[in-house]
Amino acid sequence: MAKRLQGRYAAERRFKAIGAGAVALSLSFLAFLLFIMLRDGLGGIDWAFLTGSDSTDADTAGIWGAFKGSLLTMGVTLALSFPLGVLAAVYLEQFAPRNRWVDWIEVSINNLAAVPSIIFGLLGLAVFIQVMGLPRSSALVGGMTLALMTMPVIVIAGRNAIKAVPPSIKDAALAVGASPVQAVFHHVLPLALPGILTGTIIGMARALGETAPLLIIGMRVFAAAPPEGVTDTATVLPMQIFLWSDEIDQAFVQNTSAAIIVLLAFLLAMNGLAIYLRNRFETRW
Repeated sequence: MAKRLQGRYAAERRFKAIGAGAVALSLSFLAFLLFIMLRDGLGGIDWAFLTGSDSTDADTAGIWGAFKGSLLTMGVTLALSFPLGVLAAVYLEQFAPRNRWVDWIEVSINNLAAVPSIIFGLLGLAVFIQVMGLPRSSALVGGMTLALMTMPVIVIAGRNAIKAVPPSIKDAALAVGASPVQAVFHHVLPLALPGILTGTIIGMARALGETAPLLIIGMRVFAAAPPEGVTDTATVLPMQIFLWSDEIDQAFVQNTSAAIIVLLAFLLAMNGLAIYLRNRFETRW
């Protein structure tokens, strides 16, 4: 018995050591990346860089045009994917009948969440540009394409959040005379909102760093002026980083690293917002 206990404790210690080693290795790669980016790009971040647009001269090139394009693109993505994704999650979890057709939809949504992002770019090119005739290289088409990619993530996160709400909440609302729709939207959905918002922001953070679908729809452009609206020609932060990294002039190395720092700060802010919303609105049962 003593030997068995000693063997189990030894196995637990080995498992903890392997886990700690894996975490340390991951953090070391992250620390190395941050060190390289801060070393090469921190000196290039100033007010002129943050407020300027793209230029053929590395000394005058700035990030504001791409940053504004990212904001417009993410705005379109959020405006389309969030309401449609939440409504789809509510319907599938609370109102959809259990039949083969609904099962097929659920499997399709789970598969769409794992589809490579470039496939959504091809879909956006075929539907939004070639069929619908929307302006190429615009934040509107970019946001609609990224919304297709983000929506399955929001649906899955929304269903899990709704499923986590105790059924007694809905049963109590129905018992006092609320309709099924009122019980869901007035009681279940507000309690599931923290999980939905967290999944939404994580999905948006993933969409912010995408380049493959935006390459397909033509957002690899030289934008000398910031876009004024969602239909203007625009680029985004990841695409701007890609363009600068492809420049022959070595002076753009600093701009590339500085743009990566701005993008990482944007991503950290979005993930921090997700953590805040989860802690702020989370209900403990």
